[in-house]
Amino acid sequence: MTTQVLLPKLGFSVNEAALIEWLVPDGGEVAKGQLLYTLESEKSIQEVEAPVDGRLKIFKQAGETYEVGTVIGEIA
Repeated sequence: MTTQVLLPKLGFSVNEAALIEWLVPDGGEVAKGQLLYTLESEKSIQEVEAPVDGRLKIFKQAGETYEVGTVIGEIA
């Protein structure tokens, strides 16, 4: 089963955020709860955890800004 990795909503008025860094390489194994990537919005920097165990496939590269809800990767 595949789980989409979505850019989360960080606050009520936040519509986009910068994907600062992937903490797991493309193709890397992740465990549920492991830190997966870092985001930055106008007001905060947040580390996001993996929602499930599996192998990460990265769709969107770090260093860019994306809208909330964008599929930035998947874990299978």
